[in-house]
Amino acid sequence: KGSCSTAELPAHLDTIILINFPLDKQVLHSIDWECAKYRKEVKNMTGDIGTALLTSFNNALLLIANFIPRFILGLIIILIGIIVASILKQVVLGLLKAFKVEELLRRYGVPEARGDLTWSNILSEIVRWFVILVVLVPTADIWGLPRVGVLLNEFLLYLPNVLVAAIIALIGFVLAQLGHDVVLASIKGLSAETSNTIASVTRWSIIVFVILIVLNQLGVATDLIRILFIGFVAMIAIAGGLAFGLGGQNVARDILETLKKKLR
Repeated sequence: KGSCSTAELPAHLDTIILINFPLDKQVLHSIDWECAKYRKEVKNMTGDIGTALLTSFNNALLLIANFIPRFILGLIIILIGIIVASILKQVVLGLLKAFKVEELLRRYGVPEARGDLTWSNILSEIVRWFVILVVLVPTADIWGLPRVGVLLNEFLLYLPNVLVAAIIALIGFVLAQLGHDVVLASIKGLSAETSNTIASVTRWSIIVFVILIVLNQLGVATDLIRILFIGFVAMIAIAGGLAFGLGGQNVARDILETLKKKLR
């Protein structure tokens, strides 16, 4: 009786029945049962899709609602950290200016920075970023970004190496200039050209030595730096031995002659 159209027939009923003759009641009942079953499956499927979409939407809203307080807390921590970092930067900058660090470094021959990029600004900026990174590590954990927190923590552990390397470089430049002045004052009896040459060699030897130490502190090509360091020390030792041996031949000869006479 046309209880369902051919479009509503289940997929497994692939036989098209042409109603050109009277159908048996049992056949019609079977077709009605299949159509009703198919309608029920479609209705259940539609209900499942709607339930899934509604559940996903509710979960998304719940995640957003839970993340908003953590996001606000992270922003507050970052703002406090930036304020504290800026205050510490100004404190460090004021202390360095009070102790006249720039003048002391200039007096001992430390290269001057250009423009606003002075040594005091560099050191104070390192302190500021150190504080900011310290604040960003717990913020990343609050926001549920553990990998970012691990990366920032590794960089934070590396930052003290940069600070130590900068201090070593400053001390090295001071020692290089001090060595230059000491050598220059010790060999006043020689000619001016010879004295300046020896003093310059002393200063640049100390500078190269300090650069190797700084690179090793930063972990840049550690094996290569160690090889260069050993080679540099060996070069100085050989050069000193040759210079002493060639320049002090007469003195060594007199010492040996004196020892021979005493032994006889």
